[in-house]
Amino acid sequence: MRVTRLLVVVGLLASLLVSGAVASAARGGTIRPVAACADLVRDFALPGTRAHVTRAEPVPAGVEAAHCAVLGYVEPQVRFQLKLPTTTYTGRYLQYGCGGLCGELATPAFPDCGAEIGGVAVAATDDGHVGRGPVPSVDGAWAADDQAARDDLLFRAPHVVSMAAKRIIEDFYGDPPSFSYFGGCSNGGREALLLAQRYPYDFDGIVAGAPVHYMSPLMLYQAWLARANTGADGRPVLTADRLPALHDAVMRHCDHVDGLVDGQIDDPRRCAYDPDALRCPPGVDRPTCLTPAQVDAVRRLYAGPTDAHGNRLYPAGQERGSELAWAGWVIPVPEFGDASLAALLADNYLRHVGYPMGTPHSSLADVEFTTREFARLGVEGARGNAMSLDLGEFRRAGGKLILWQGWSDQGIPPRGLLDYYERPARHDDGDIRRWARVFMVPGLQHCVGGTKLTEFDPVHALPAWVEHGTAPDRIIAAGRDAAGKVVRTRPVFPYPLTTRYDGTGSIDDAANFRPAPPTRPTRDAVDWIGSYLHRKPGPVAP
Repeated sequence: MRVTRLLVVVGLLASLLVSGAVASAARGGTIRPVAACADLVRDFALPGTRAHVTRAEPVPAGVEAAHCAVLGYVEPQVRFQLKLPTTTYTGRYLQYGCGGLCGELATPAFPDCGAEIGGVAVAATDDGHVGRGPVPSVDGAWAADDQAARDDLLFRAPHVVSMAAKRIIEDFYGDPPSFSYFGGCSNGGREALLLAQRYPYDFDGIVAGAPVHYMSPLMLYQAWLARANTGADGRPVLTADRLPALHDAVMRHCDHVDGLVDGQIDDPRRCAYDPDALRCPPGVDRPTCLTPAQVDAVRRLYAGPTDAHGNRLYPAGQERGSELAWAGWVIPVPEFGDASLAALLADNYLRHVGYPMGTPHSSLADVEFTTREFARLGVEGARGNAMSLDLGEFRRAGGKLILWQGWSDQGIPPRGLLDYYERPARHDDGDIRRWARVFMVPGLQHCVGGTKLTEFDPVHALPAWVEHGTAPDRIIAAGRDAAGKVVRTRPVFPYPLTTRYDGTGSIDDAANFRPAPPTRPTRDAVDWIGSYLHRKPGPVAP
């Protein structure tokens, strides 16, 4: 499993924003530049800071549309890349989030918008630091003695880059963008939710995919994943060769519970598979069964972290059906230096990022799964957690929010998203689905990949909702084979609606499915020790 599959990939969002429902340009037709590309190389004053454009070069049409390629940074060191179409711009701006602990400046891709929408200005940032090592996005050493760099990652960078990009756009085209959008998954999803909570006027429409909104608790969860599968000898208890048999057993037990045997579990909460059913006979140890120690490890992974008194340290654990994706994230693999991604993330966060400067830090080997340790992590964590339940200002500003996650996400437990969504829904003065909707994708892994459904592109639904008031009532998920051919499509309806086969035609064709109400009332808020963090608002940059 590659890093590009485990972490947020800008390429996933490159195909987004396609919508036939959106009429042409925001201000009618294509908008031409009023300034030369090279003239953007200068400084721009922003509230509380300054942006510096260090390079701006025209790029002729070719693989991409003709554009002005801009490189720069916002003080002190938040690098950004901005692409400004020169012949196709229609007044829209899309900013991408970044994955892991960031530290890489990915080239933002132009979305394929089609003739109805036209060209969109796009930007991306490294969140204010440069990651090192074979996996730069899990490196945390840069944060050890640099609070400004920490703050850029935790709450500042996406906001100041949005200000810089809009200021440059105004200078280049003569007006700021008519509509601004943000899309991200994983840490980018955290950034998306944080923007809605703390900077409600930055973006008109926001997509938060598989968000790391419970950031400090999630890093303790990552440590739990690694430690729960480590034996006394320091070696992994559950190994990758056991995952196919475990996954097959789960599917045999639960594939049918939604009424259709189709290789995916529409709602893993209805699956009660116990791995003890796969226990090896005494004296047997082979890939088709689990040793007693492996049974115990799988149970721990499904259950999620608790302290010695049974108090939940995170609202969920690994979902049944996600087992094939554990290789790499939970189980060490050679491409990560014989470590797992969970171990790398947890260790870097605990050593360098997670505790206030000048206080004792921890590590993957030493961290304790206690309420005391949880509280220690919550002090610095409140700066970056996107847990506030107060989204009223974003709603009143007309903002629209799409939340989404795969039910087989191996990196971030999907029930944590539903735990969050139910809480503001309780207090919204009306139906929260008027402005915020959740889409849960069966079988999809962390941001991308899966066994049947492999991709979900929700950003394309934003312009119709923001610009025309057409709320998304279904978004199509797709499954591709190894050659890239689409072999399955399925509609995903706004939660808590589920998908039901109408009994005719191919089960791989989205046209043959309709929405259905849940089989039982949903009660998604979980009693866990981190609930108090919803009342710990983080800082806001100018």
